[in-house]
Amino acid sequence: MKNLFKFAFIASAGLALLLGACTGENTPFKSEVADRLASPAWMVERVIPAAPFALTAYERMHERNAPANIYIEGDGEAWVTKAKQAKNPTPANPMALHLASYDKAANVAYIARPCQYTGLLDADTEKPCDAKYWGDHRFSPTVLESYDRALDEIKRRYNIEEFNLIGFSGGGAVAAILAAQRDDVASLRTVAGNLDHRAHSAHHNVSYLEGSLNPPDFAAKLARVPQYHFIGGQDSVVPPGVLHSYLQSLGATSCAQYEFVQEAEHDKGWVNIWPDLLAKTPECRGIEKEFEPFDLPPEPFYTPRIGESKK
Repeated sequence: MKNLFKFAFIASAGLALLLGACTGENTPFKSEVADRLASPAWMVERVIPAAPFALTAYERMHERNAPANIYIEGDGEAWVTKAKQAKNPTPANPMALHLASYDKAANVAYIARPCQYTGLLDADTEKPCDAKYWGDHRFSPTVLESYDRALDEIKRRYNIEEFNLIGFSGGGAVAAILAAQRDDVASLRTVAGNLDHRAHSAHHNVSYLEGSLNPPDFAAKLARVPQYHFIGGQDSVVPPGVLHSYLQSLGATSCAQYEFVQEAEHDKGWVNIWPDLLAKTPECRGIEKEFEPFDLPPEPFYTPRIGESKK
């Protein structure tokens, strides 16, 4: 039975990746991809009313009065090019859901970003989801308040005691700000996390997200949150300088740890090793210290692909 379950899981994940490569902005197909990832992990879909948004979630909650691991999705397909926004930010490859499906904790929930899969709480077609919420307002107070409501709803519904927040890419920024604002977050983890969107925008020479909150602005509180950050050695989307900028903003702390995964790209190389990374427990330990410049892995840190210039 165990081998059968494993085979079904691998097969469904492979099909999800195949579908994700072919869907473009077709939300029904992308929803099917998410369903096929969540189902073998016994994660059930529901929509959480979190005004002004309806946030899509997949959950497996087995133990009341216990912690819950909450995964927050990345930005998805927010942009077609640097200058052109997508019409729908629903991800073809929902990385945070991939990671959540490998989590064996008793209580696991995945929460998509606003306007992914579902839109506004008001289903009136005359009020479509505003593109600014996957543009420069993606980390706005409105978005963070919506996640606050979603976590409160999960807490009441399942009698959850505390949350371990895990964010992928832009979901890392959402998770970090929530960790700073709430008193029931036990730990923070990020994978390829955009933890300083101003540093990220500067690196890519694009406009700042003027409508968004930024994790470094919450540094005083975040410095006391146990946290572990994982960054890919081949990640050209969120380079290590973004994490370094965030860590420096924390000042002296004993609560932040990080690890480079040399073979990982932004959205590749994480899933199969996630159980091992998840086992690394965030904790506050040792003497408070400020972060020095990174001791980077041996060059080349970023290996360009064929035909691609090194950035």
